[in-house]
Amino acid sequence: MTLTAPAAAPPAQSRRPPSRPPVRPLRILLHVFLALVALGWLLPLALAVYASLRPYEETARLGYFSLPEHITLDYYGEAWSQAELPHYYLNTLIIVVPGVLVTLFLASFTAFAIARLRIPGRKVLLVVFTAGNLLPPQVLITPLYTLYTLIPLPEWLSDSQSLYDSYLGLILIHVAFQFGFCVFVMANFMRTIPEEITEAALVDGASVWKRYWRLTLPLCRPVLAALSTLQFTWMYNDFLWALVLMSSGDKLPVTSALNNLRGQFFTDYNLLAAGSVLVALPTLIVFQLLHKQFVAGLTLGATKG
Repeated sequence: MTLTAPAAAPPAQSRRPPSRPPVRPLRILLHVFLALVALGWLLPLALAVYASLRPYEETARLGYFSLPEHITLDYYGEAWSQAELPHYYLNTLIIVVPGVLVTLFLASFTAFAIARLRIPGRKVLLVVFTAGNLLPPQVLITPLYTLYTLIPLPEWLSDSQSLYDSYLGLILIHVAFQFGFCVFVMANFMRTIPEEITEAALVDGASVWKRYWRLTLPLCRPVLAALSTLQFTWMYNDFLWALVLMSSGDKLPVTSALNNLRGQFFTDYNLLAAGSVLVALPTLIVFQLLHKQFVAGLTLGATKG
């Protein structure tokens, strides 16, 4: 029996790294455009943070686009106490948390019915939900104001004994306006889930509720996280409906607290910048906590189906 020597390894000089694909000019332009867009969104926030760290006398003398002589955090403490931010934060949580939860629950159940159940006219229903998002809310201000003043509520639920000037009224208007968008997104996402999963559960005798709650909804966690981030941001930043549908100053959300930092004859814009940063901070925290799920929800919905 003859033994053959193993084949010699190729010399190190003949090994070449894999060639990189050429960089296309359009890709460079795309990255430059995205960088400019990101810079345009971040620049106002960076300028607000920069102004909030400088005394107003310094910026009035040197201008906002100048090197600082003094850096201080005093404005943040002053804005926290003068604007009564803890009280308004609580008002916002009373409105936003139930609004987000109710919107996602109703939208997910409706989307499940459209995507998984054989409902006549379900495509038309989805188009109606989508078309509702195209209606500008400003055209409904007058009829909604009149309607809210005419709907009675018990005194324990509203001091005005009507839907006007109540937390419930503000929650309902947020749910109504965000419901259609959430149904549209979740219905399209649920269609990417293989139907064999729900069909197998149906063969095993699972009810509609079990197929929705125990089977479909856990698979929708990425899109639920993405919508939670968007809905929290939109409801948190809303000021229009609170201004129109509320009259009690102590019930207004945190976005209205910035009015407490404006003087009658003089406004310290550095103090106002510090208050704006404090008001925007919760949305940044929520996005930072859910940004992975937010991106995952967007990419999953875009690459399947």
